[in-house]
Amino acid sequence: MEVRRAVLGDEHVDRAVAATTDFTRPFQHHLTEAAWGSVWTRPGLDRRTRSVITLTALTTLRSHDELAMHVRAAVRNGLTPAEISEILLHTSVYAGIPAANSAFAVAKKVLDELG
Repeated sequence: MEVRRAVLGDEHVDRAVAATTDFTRPFQHHLTEAAWGSVWTRPGLDRRTRSVITLTALTTLRSHDELAMHVRAAVRNGLTPAEISEILLHTSVYAGIPAANSAFAVAKKVLDELG
């Protein structure tokens, strides 16, 4: 949970925990254990690089809700708006212009909110 909080922020994690139900509890446990307790804690890549990969994958999958959350995380992990723009532009070549166009809209909204 420590890495999840460091990357996504206490506010997001607190909301997720508060929204957990008996139905979603097994998934929340799996998500925390697999993503944040296993993959994000591995020594092979730094958090900044993991954010680059995550933004690319979420853009490709058109996972807009997750993308917004991870744009915030990417900034927290040291990526600049210019770097995020380059990641999305680069991803457009491989994932498609429509996917990147949507990702730019999501990222712009988040970055505007962050100021």
